[in-house]
Amino acid sequence: MTPFSSHARRIGIVGAGAIGGHFAARLALAGHRVSVLARGDTLRALDTSGLRYTSPGQPERVVEVHAHARADEIGPQDLVVIALKSHALPALAAALIPLIGPRTVVLPVGNGLPWWYCLAPGHPLEGLRLTSVDPDGRIARALPFAQVLGGSVMASCSSPAPGVVKHHSGGRITLGEPCAGVSERAADWARTLTEAGLPTVASDDIRRDLWIKLLGNACSNPLSVLTQTTTDRLLDAPGTRDVYERLMTECLTIGRQAGLALDIDIAARIAQTRELGAVKTSMLQDLEAGRPLELDAILGAPLECAARLDVDAPLMRTVLALATLRATSATT
Repeated sequence: MTPFSSHARRIGIVGAGAIGGHFAARLALAGHRVSVLARGDTLRALDTSGLRYTSPGQPERVVEVHAHARADEIGPQDLVVIALKSHALPALAAALIPLIGPRTVVLPVGNGLPWWYCLAPGHPLEGLRLTSVDPDGRIARALPFAQVLGGSVMASCSSPAPGVVKHHSGGRITLGEPCAGVSERAADWARTLTEAGLPTVASDDIRRDLWIKLLGNACSNPLSVLTQTTTDRLLDAPGTRDVYERLMTECLTIGRQAGLALDIDIAARIAQTRELGAVKTSMLQDLEAGRPLELDAILGAPLECAARLDVDAPLMRTVLALATLRATSATT
């Protein structure tokens, strides 16, 4: 590992799974002081064996990180990367307060729409509290909006065992200010992450970028759960491809009514997804493993936006109802 230096940052990683482990490994190998908030088997694995990390074309490396069970054992950080599933954050948010000092930057990188998405002023959704992702406001109370940078990660990673992370492909990260514009802190952290092998750009409209990512997640993830198949088969069958297109059209309509500049060609976007081949979505992997699904952030939150904007999205509502029942049936 690169020696710890006076130029290193203190970086806390919340969520030691696939994406969190990818961040932790790259940043630690670049010489930053990385602390990981973990529990159970993952905490024990990190304590005893370190973080085992592989990336295409490179041998497995054992990366030293500082693993802790409680945030108060870590203390205030320069950057806190929140790589939890969206449904896990409300219960944990208050416990993260010890990680946040007056100058700490909070970078959530989960799927779907985050709790802060409508908190910025000056757009049609201003002031809407997304109860799908923050039911009683616990996240908003614990994590200061002024210290948040929005983040989107386009990387394929997996964690086949506790403390083991595999980076398969991709890796582009986009971050930006919730209130738009490229700030000095966004540009600074984009450079820091890029230098650590996490290619990052600072966006002038992170809300737009998150909605563009949502377009894929809102279609591929729930439809893969309902059909229990990979994205190539979804798009090759005319019937399910039509459902996919109509679902994307509804999502795109909501985003445009929300004031987002979405110059998206649906056919071209679907073609990009098809080129990725036989992708098993993260939501289908969660279903097969018996884990909760991120339906609220990926479908529930945009439906809340649709209701505020008086946009009808009947197919999205139907898919959410069916996928929710499928998820419930899988755990009973």
